[in-house]
Amino acid sequence: MRGVNLPVKQPVAPPVRMHGGPDAAGVPRFDFSTNSNACGPCPAVVAALQQADATRYPDPHYTQLRIALAAFHGVEAPRVVLAASASEFIFRTTAWVAQQGVRRGVRKVCVPPHAYGDYAQAAQVWRLGLTSRPAAAQLVWACEPSSPLGGAHAAWPGWMAGADWPSDADVPALPRAPLVLDCAYAPLRLSGSPSLTTSQRAQVWQMYSPNKALGLTGVRAAYAIAPLGAEEAAVELERLAPSWPLGAHGVALLHAWVQPEVQGWLTESLHTLRRWKAMQIEMLQALGWTCLPSDTNFFCAQPAHGAGLAADLDRLRAAGIKLRDTTSFGLPGHVRLSVQPPVAQDALRAALASTLYVAN
Repeated sequence: MRGVNLPVKQPVAPPVRMHGGPDAAGVPRFDFSTNSNACGPCPAVVAALQQADATRYPDPHYTQLRIALAAFHGVEAPRVVLAASASEFIFRTTAWVAQQGVRRGVRKVCVPPHAYGDYAQAAQVWRLGLTSRPAAAQLVWACEPSSPLGGAHAAWPGWMAGADWPSDADVPALPRAPLVLDCAYAPLRLSGSPSLTTSQRAQVWQMYSPNKALGLTGVRAAYAIAPLGAEEAAVELERLAPSWPLGAHGVALLHAWVQPEVQGWLTESLHTLRRWKAMQIEMLQALGWTCLPSDTNFFCAQPAHGAGLAADLDRLRAAGIKLRDTTSFGLPGHVRLSVQPPVAQDALRAALASTLYVAN
C-alpha cells in the first residue's frame, strides 16, 4: 500500500554446519578431514553405481533391498528402516520423538560430550534441550566407535540397567528412552571390540551409513535396524519419510554393501589402514604431537604448538592439506585426522616442518 512503511524483515542466517571434506576452496589434494576409507573407493561398488538405472524410480517399498539388508544382519525385514543418509535419519528420528510429547515434564535429548553436531542441531530444530544423562532424556544418541575420538561409548551401564527413571510408590518407572547407536564407524574398526553383546544390541536402534567404509561419501544412503519388538515404531518412522528417500545410486550402494566380494575388499582394506595408521602416528609423534588413542581409521591429536591453531590450519588448507578442527566437537586445541596413504603423509610432514607445529 502506498504511503505505508512496512517493517524490513531481517534475513535468517542458515545454521553453521561443520564437516570434513570439500569446502568453499574446493576439493583438498590431501584430505585428512573426512573419515572416509582412504583405500577406497571400493571397485565392486563403483561398478554397481555405474550400472544403476537412473532413468526409473526405485521400488517405492524397496522390497528386495530390505530383504537383502535383513538377511545380512540376521533380522526380520520389518525391522529395516531405510534413510536418505545418516543425517536424514537423525533429523527424522528426532522429529518422531518430539511428536510423542513430553515424558514426565522432560523435553531433552541425550548427546555424548564429544559428538557429531547433527544430533544437537536436530534437537534444537525441535526445541528440545540437551542433557548428558540418559535418564533425563526422551532420546539417547550413542556412537561406537565414536567420533571424533574413535573409542568406546561411556554411557552404556546406566541405560542398560533397566527403566530410565527411579520408581517409588507414587511414581512408576518409565520405559527406557529409545537409544540410537550410530554404527557409521563400526566397519572401520581397526582394534578393540564392541561394548555391547549381540543381545544388548538387539535392544537399541542401530544406524548404518556404509559410504564411509566404502570410500564413497558422495553417495548418500543409510539404514537402521529397529530393536526387537519395535516394529510399530519402525512403521511410524517410515511414515515420516518422504517418498523414495533413496535414489537409484543409493539403492545400488546398499545392495552392493552386503555382497561377499565387497565385504572381502573391506576386510583387506583394514589391514592396509592399520599399517598406514602406525606410520602416521609415528610421524606426528616425531614432530612433537600428542596422539590420542583410537580404535578406528581416524584419531585426534594435539599439535606441538596449540597457539594459532586456526591460522595454521588455514595455511595448511592453502597448501592443499585439510585437517579437521575438533572445537565444534567440544574438543578445542585438537584436530582429527583420518589415516591417509604414505604420499599424503609425506606431504603433511613437509608442510608441518615449515610451520610452528614443529617441536623445539
